[in-house]
Amino acid sequence: MRVLIADDEKLIREVIKEYCLENNYEVIEAENGIEAVKKAENADIIVMDVMMPKMDGFTAYKMIKQKRSIPTIILSARGEEYDILSGFDLEIDDYMVKPFSPKELMARINAVTKRYKGEEKIFIYKDLKVDFLGHSVYIKNKELTLTPKEYDLLVYFINNKGIALSREQLLNKVWNYDYIGNDRTIDTHIKMLRNNLGEYRNLIITVRRMGYKFETKE
Repeated sequence: MRVLIADDEKLIREVIKEYCLENNYEVIEAENGIEAVKKAENADIIVMDVMMPKMDGFTAYKMIKQKRSIPTIILSARGEEYDILSGFDLEIDDYMVKPFSPKELMARINAVTKRYKGEEKIFIYKDLKVDFLGHSVYIKNKELTLTPKEYDLLVYFINNKGIALSREQLLNKVWNYDYIGNDRTIDTHIKMLRNNLGEYRNLIITVRRMGYKFETKE
């Protein structure tokens, strides 16, 4: 897998490159948006900064998307809700605000590439089993009764295991459209999902001042 790292800051490119190489990814570098557009055809996934010279990341992504569909994670020093939602409106796969944890970025890269390769057919953790093809969830071989959104939330959590997910990201990715709501929408569904998971409710961890994370102890 080849990762295109597009960022005008050399130090950031070098840090991301080091982690990518440690995770057996090949690396392609670009220092501006125009260069990113040219090199995107040789990449399997893109990690791209928004604020770059010659062409910004959003414009570069739109030009790349006209030619091909490629998983993309946007980096930005701007964490305003408008900027994040603008990115998701363009159908990017993920968005991280600088400064960021390189380890978390790698977890997000792995999660995005996994989604593009296709979901696993089944997820098992102890007595919890999720049958993706059968659209079913079991605990100790007893099927749970989940609402469609509870199921979608659980699947999204599993596909992004170990990654802290904001409420805004959950709304955009799970509801899959510009949902006009508030934090209560997510919190209410999380509460119901936890109740249904019973002894496995603690797999969904609250991330203070951000959102939630799904984590297993292995």
